[in-house]
Amino acid sequence: MFNILKNSFLLSVLLTMQIGFGQNFPHLQKKGNKTQLIVNGNPFIIRGGELGNSSATTMESMESIWDKLTDMNLNTVLTPIYWELIEKEEGKFDFSLVDDLILRARKENLKLVFLWFGSWKNSMSSHAPEWVKLNQKKYPRIKDDKNKSHEILTPFSENNLAADFNAFQKLMKHIKDFDQKEQTVIMIQVENEIGMLPTARDYYPLANEAFQKQVPAELLKYMQQNKEKLAPEFLEIWKKNGFKTKGNWEEVFGKGLQTDEIFMAWYFSLFTNKVAKVGKEAYSIPMFVNAALNAPEKKPGEYPSAGPLPHVMDVWKAGGNAIDFLSPDFYNPNFKHWNDLFIRQGDPLFIPEHRFDATAPFKGLYAIGHYEAIGFSPFSIESVGDAKKEPLGKIYELIEQLRPVIEQNKGKGKIDGVLLDKEKASQIIQLGNYEFTFKHDYTLNWSDGAKEAVWPMTSAIIIEIATDEFYIAGSGIVVTFKCLKDINCNAGILKTDQGKFENGKWNTIRHFNGDQTHQGRHLRIAVDDYEIQKIKLYSYE
Repeated sequence: MFNILKNSFLLSVLLTMQIGFGQNFPHLQKKGNKTQLIVNGNPFIIRGGELGNSSATTMESMESIWDKLTDMNLNTVLTPIYWELIEKEEGKFDFSLVDDLILRARKENLKLVFLWFGSWKNSMSSHAPEWVKLNQKKYPRIKDDKNKSHEILTPFSENNLAADFNAFQKLMKHIKDFDQKEQTVIMIQVENEIGMLPTARDYYPLANEAFQKQVPAELLKYMQQNKEKLAPEFLEIWKKNGFKTKGNWEEVFGKGLQTDEIFMAWYFSLFTNKVAKVGKEAYSIPMFVNAALNAPEKKPGEYPSAGPLPHVMDVWKAGGNAIDFLSPDFYNPNFKHWNDLFIRQGDPLFIPEHRFDATAPFKGLYAIGHYEAIGFSPFSIESVGDAKKEPLGKIYELIEQLRPVIEQNKGKGKIDGVLLDKEKASQIIQLGNYEFTFKHDYTLNWSDGAKEAVWPMTSAIIIEIATDEFYIAGSGIVVTFKCLKDINCNAGILKTDQGKFENGKWNTIRHFNGDQTHQGRHLRIAVDDYEIQKIKLYSYE
């Protein structure tokens, strides 16, 4: 009896140790109504940059890049890991490039998000190993409606799945063994911009067979259990066919390209979730899937269809829970529209890829302010000339200074952000006891750029830190104030300080309240200035 109790006690201790240790891996946790990424036991906001697709194929090609990354105040690099390079021969793995990237990132005090370029990269299977590409009988490709094969591995093949998840499992096990203590690798993107081209669905024989079968019970069950919160576009398709709960794909969803896309989304999701699941069994850190956004005038098959897009997001979620969240890649200017779609069911926002243009830094600040995003990452981050002059680095410096304040107030309704240009030159935010009107700096008629045909994009983050007290940080904004509770009340500036955080403590550099605030009329940060201002308001009759 004593031995049984002793063994039970030891088992309990071991389980407690394992659970505690497991929780020390990078993971996601809820904070209020938002989601935090936890790394090394602390909240972490990704100030990221994604490398060009071939930049990390050798360490020699990376040598000139590392300084640029740190000069832009990045804390995280998103870099591909290429199936074709780690498993050149079937069953023989070489992780030397992975290890070299991890070791150099540690030296530069950077974290890594690995992008698994496995079965699919931008829809195609360009990074599959030679032994997969050359054995098309064992590892078949999709076929279009004319029975023509394309450079896309079909998700209906068990051999394709087994080869991918075997490689991914080995990769994740190696990362755990090599890095779990330091936590240099903090997240994994599973595959890259999955999508079906040039037809809306696969016509490979196994796909044709699956298309005639009943819609899987797991999908139908998810739809019924989540009927009240399904994406409106998806719900409408189901509604149009009478909310059927059994039948084949065309019987449940009707005939047409939208059904072909739903069908493919299900099988892409099943495949990807199985890959993610086996990876998490080896090392359970956060995993996500990214989406190439579709243009509204394009039909399924004319864009990478059936990827983790908002209108088929429910299908992806029904396919399994190994994927933690879905993310948008931005080469589309309608930033707010797409982000709103990705978070409308309460999911966290992470932007792993954005065109590295003049708007990117300001959209990054807006995402972290308005959406309280996990992070942001422009693409081809190494393409800059003088990294020290990049606006992205200046915005990232502001975010890093404010990070403890952001994380302390995350999910409490105390943080917001604005994004401004000439077309949308003002935005109103209600926070605490006040209504804030943010305007583009060029709305001041004495601003140097007021008469320019095109205004640069600008943005700001605002954080309520106490009653009547706020941090406002960003570039190119003018802010005025109004009392919320009493229309007869006036809001005034009690004190405005420009400053910075040093070792986590606020240090005032200059006290304003004169010309800089237009004698108490507004708070201003000019275009091309990057500042944090601490403002205290008051009310008077």
